[in-house]
Amino acid sequence: MNRDDIWRTIDDERASLADLLDDLAPQEWEVPSLCTGWRVREVAAHLTLAHTGILPAAVAMLRAHGDFDRMVRDSALREARLPVERYATRLRGMVGSRRTAPLVSDLEPLLDILVHGQDIVVPLGRSRPMPTVAAATAATRVWTMGWPFHARRRLDGFALTAVDHDWSVGRGLGVEGPIGALLLLLTGRYAAVGELTGPGVPDLTARLSSSPG
Repeated sequence: MNRDDIWRTIDDERASLADLLDDLAPQEWEVPSLCTGWRVREVAAHLTLAHTGILPAAVAMLRAHGDFDRMVRDSALREARLPVERYATRLRGMVGSRRTAPLVSDLEPLLDILVHGQDIVVPLGRSRPMPTVAAATAATRVWTMGWPFHARRRLDGFALTAVDHDWSVGRGLGVEGPIGALLLLLTGRYAAVGELTGPGVPDLTARLSSSPG
């Protein structure tokens, strides 16, 4: 994907997720998401923070005593106090902008909207298909970036292959599945493991059962 394709996809995904948020019932906002410790409303709140500027980000980091993970968590928790109706409005307001949070590439907003969209819909039993080319682009980014997912280390010994796109990484026991399911696996979400097949699945399942996810 070139830069224009990436941002067109981000815009489309933000707009469609905003529509989905508009459709949520009050009790659905309180459902635990795939992000440990976050409800659906915290995930939605987090996505609206993608335009955070340098100064607000620096203040948030100081409040978190330099702990990045704590900064992300605390910022989402603070933002989640807003009325839920505001999150869809904020997401729509970001459509058309290429602004990013400090120190991230164009690929991080793509990765965020794809994966966090699933964090919301999977526990709710809703369907939100990922665009395969975008999911493959995000999966490659996760595989090559190291921190914070450390996908290469966590999935060492497995060869991952998408069945719906020309994408594969790793060496070892074969694991196949839709690129969206593989992206969730790479980012530490194990809810889609049931969609995976291949000789490596039993070993993968055993490894995941002994790890947090």
